[in-house]
Amino acid sequence: MFEFDQYLGFLAFLTILTIGFWLMIFLLTFVIPYWIFGSAIERFKEIKEERKAKRLASK
Repeated sequence: MFEFDQYLGFLAFLTILTIGFWLMIFLLTFVIPYWIFGSAIERFKEIKEERKAKRLASK
């Protein structure tokens, strides 16, 4: 059915496919939400500081 080099190629293909699948799952469930929520929190802190600076400057 398969020769040995075809078998190794098929195993390499499955390995790369599996690594890509788990990397995509990791990126979509952890890295991207972490990046989005982290940047949103930092932006909210900047807005809060700007409001505080305006309030202090207007007094």
